[in-house]
Amino acid sequence: MLPLNLPSYPTKIVLRNGKNVIFDILRRRYVALTPEEWVRQHFVHFLIEEKKYPQSLLANEISLSLNGMVKRCDTVLYDKDISAKMIIEYKAPHIEISQKVFTQISHYNLVLRVDYLIVSNGVKHYCCKMDYNNQSYIFLKDIPDYQHL
Repeated sequence: MLPLNLPSYPTKIVLRNGKNVIFDILRRRYVALTPEEWVRQHFVHFLIEEKKYPQSLLANEISLSLNGMVKRCDTVLYDKDISAKMIIEYKAPHIEISQKVFTQISHYNLVLRVDYLIVSNGVKHYCCKMDYNNQSYIFLKDIPDYQHL
């Protein structure tokens, strides 16, 4: 897999039915190892180990209904009251983070109305804090530690 701009961690990768799978600590099962999944697993470990996000408040592949269609958020951080606090959207390392990606995550936010949005391709990461009073957002220099959310 491609090198990422994220700390490495001891991955659990095995071969099943001729395909590589990686263990997802949030879903507690092995999932297909795609370039996007490689980014997701590293980013989740980064949030838990470096930024101290509680593993119990993170979930992968969260379904939501948007304009009558079922969509999936890559990762959602919940608050202790189980309301969504952050949406994270991942792309493979070779996919550029474009306006299309921000539009995608913004559509998800029409349903969840979170405080933070993050997009990452494992090489570049962007984090914005929503400002609903002014109907805008602020790009942050860094992904905040959990205690600063």
